[in-house]
Amino acid sequence: MPIIVVFALVGGIAQFVDGTLGMGFGVTSATLLTLLGYSAVAASAGTHAAKMGTTLISGLAHWREGNVDWRVFLALAVPGSIGAFTGAVILTNVSLSGARLWMASILLILGISIVMRFAFGRSLIPQIKARTRHLWPVGLFGGFVDSTGGGGWGPVATPSLMTLTKHEPRKVVGTVNAAEFAVAVCASMGFLVGAKESQVPWEAVIGLIIGGMLVAPFAARFAGKVPMHSLGTLVGGMVIISNIAVICNITGVPGAGGGILCAIVGIGALVLAWRVHRMDVKAGEKAKEAVPVG
Repeated sequence: MPIIVVFALVGGIAQFVDGTLGMGFGVTSATLLTLLGYSAVAASAGTHAAKMGTTLISGLAHWREGNVDWRVFLALAVPGSIGAFTGAVILTNVSLSGARLWMASILLILGISIVMRFAFGRSLIPQIKARTRHLWPVGLFGGFVDSTGGGGWGPVATPSLMTLTKHEPRKVVGTVNAAEFAVAVCASMGFLVGAKESQVPWEAVIGLIIGGMLVAPFAARFAGKVPMHSLGTLVGGMVIISNIAVICNITGVPGAGGGILCAIVGIGALVLAWRVHRMDVKAGEKAKEAVPVG
């Protein structure tokens, strides 16, 4: 029972981050499961089993708040589901050590991309506008990365839509969260086809679902109202640190060396998050001063 409570707390925090930033649940949950020693397949399968519950509630909550564009939803969900199913089947056929290193590497890259997005406003995707029917590569790639990395749908889809479409942030976050339900269902189907059901850590799944479902409606309501840049920077930093630790462990890097590297990254993430917060505060003060009185 205590392990379920622990994962319920993790699921609640992860869902709050995901529901407000449009990313974070899968990356956070898969990173934790990997750190606890679960195989790459078990970590990703468990995360996606949990997301079937959390994303359903989150998607419905965002729909009630008017945050979902259904045309964009279809453009992402259909190819995303195909990519997720394919990626899940492929991951179950990779050697255990190779799969764990692959997942940690993907999650590390996603952590760096989250920090770049929220701390520096940079994206690896060119700043162009695209028609809705041309968004299918984003869904296909996002679904594949999500299932093979244990997370990644949000870090791929959210910044992509923010650069490729003209939607306001809350619409992007809501649509990405809603489409993630279909991606999670198809990824889970892929894992059931390619892996044994016994590989799924069900206690962790139940805890993640309970915490995520309880927090999802509140996260949808607060989307766009929390300090997104500093929170996103801290989440990205946490993901980077966790997966550096996993990679160091797999590759045999001495514990002292890995610890020093993680400490440096952690301090850097805290300093960067504080700097971003101060910049946002100053920007808000300037905006208030620019508003004419009377």
